[in-house]
Amino acid sequence: MDEKNLLLEQLTGVNSSKLNYYLELKQRNAEILKQNSRLEVLQQLVHDMNIDMSLEDLLERAFAKLPQALPCDFLGLATLANDQLVLQSMVPRDFLEAGVLPEHALSWQVIRTRQAGIFDPRPSYQSHLRHNDSYPSPLHSLAAAPVIERSEVIGVLLVGSIAADAYSEAELRFVQHLADQLAISIKNARLYKEVFRAKKEWEETFRAVTDPIVLIDADYNVLLHNNRLPEDMMVNWLRGLGGKCHERLHGLPEPCRECPVEDVKRQARPFHHRTQTTAGNIFDISYYPVCNEEGQVVAITLFMKDVTKKTKMEAQLVHSAKLAAIGEMAAGVAHELNSPMTVIIGTAQMLARDLEGQEGAAEGLADIIQCGLRCKRIIQNLLTFSRQDQVPMAETDLNAEARRVLSLIKYQINRSQIRIVDALDPALPPVPANGQQIQQVLTNFLVNARDALNGLTDREKIIVVTSRLLDKDGRRWACISVKDNGIGIAPENRQKIFTPFFTSKEASKGTGLGLSVSLGIAETHHGRIEVESVPGEGSTFSLLLPAD
Repeated sequence: MDEKNLLLEQLTGVNSSKLNYYLELKQRNAEILKQNSRLEVLQQLVHDMNIDMSLEDLLERAFAKLPQALPCDFLGLATLANDQLVLQSMVPRDFLEAGVLPEHALSWQVIRTRQAGIFDPRPSYQSHLRHNDSYPSPLHSLAAAPVIERSEVIGVLLVGSIAADAYSEAELRFVQHLADQLAISIKNARLYKEVFRAKKEWEETFRAVTDPIVLIDADYNVLLHNNRLPEDMMVNWLRGLGGKCHERLHGLPEPCRECPVEDVKRQARPFHHRTQTTAGNIFDISYYPVCNEEGQVVAITLFMKDVTKKTKMEAQLVHSAKLAAIGEMAAGVAHELNSPMTVIIGTAQMLARDLEGQEGAAEGLADIIQCGLRCKRIIQNLLTFSRQDQVPMAETDLNAEARRVLSLIKYQINRSQIRIVDALDPALPPVPANGQQIQQVLTNFLVNARDALNGLTDREKIIVVTSRLLDKDGRRWACISVKDNGIGIAPENRQKIFTPFFTSKEASKGTGLGLSVSLGIAETHHGRIEVESVPGEGSTFSLLLPAD
């Protein structure tokens, strides 16, 4: 009787209520554990998914975690593009035959209603799904959720199980959360690809520019460059231990004196200036500020344009215009002098013939005739020098051209108490050259030598003009040199002397174009100019022309 009463109390009494309470609590705890497990799966998936993953990689990561949260033997994604729904990404990859889904497919229903749903996929096997027989069983349960990006359905996430009635509303909500997270991952991956493509296109454009471009921050740190620096600047660029622009570009431990970067940072507007490398290349450098949303300069773009050839061409044009004016004037003067000199020489010759035999008079007339003929030669050389037509290359006697130049400017040099030494080699063979241009180069050499000797009082002032054949660099050269024992060239100016408009002379005594134009002439002759100089002892300028 006691056992019967105890059993009734357990079924209908206090003990029964306790039992129901514990059963309900146990069910709630199991549900909470399941929800926590699903949240952990979602969190882990968010952590594992990278923006550079493919859709297949994303699904494989998700498929590896899903069995912890719900039954899952198949995971697929049907994507919508050009009004076609294509099942192309799935795990396992060969569980179903991929392809375009027809209008009556279950996935289309999800897209049209924009609502997740639970379906029996078995009827679909008879119309469009093809199960791979290598797997034991086809799907018996399917949960499908729309993948929505920016309010637009872009696909359907499919979760399948071989068990019947495997999914409830709770599992369906979880599948929808998973689809939402997948949509975010797809969006991020798409944005990443767009940004990466834009970045790559910008970098390719940046590196395609043939002129050097350097991007630095406000603290002079080099952020980016297109590796287009000239060879002489690459030495410091590769040797620079730090990332500062003054170290990498100029080899300086501190910012350059009067660096334009400070002006750009302060005024937030472009700045332009011209500089010269140690090899004599001339660059126009433009500094462009890069500002943030507050208008603060956060970076500066340095655009370097090599204007060496352009500057030399401008110098050549200026010098040519100058020579044209001088030549026109010289031609006029020479023609004006030519007529009276002809009369003087002719009259003197007639008088010499009439007074032949009178010893005193004949000697004086002979001097007049010789001086007149010398003046005629000087006038002829002046006319030749002033010609404006471009004479083509021809076999040219460099010694003869040197003597023509000396006959024109010898008086100016002798007036400065400078002794000229003629050391021209008579065996020097003719070379292909433009005689007038060779005269122009030698004239510049001689004028510079004269200027280097002006004011010199501690020694005899001498200019030596020499010519010779040289064997150098595996070929023969015809060399004509002008050497002086003047003040020489300062070491800091050695790399600048061929720069257009650079001069160490007073403004009234030089334009800085002579050597620049002379170098251009040498290069058009496939030759070069070599300079040797010792400060305080003198300089030697040599024109080398191919003699092969």
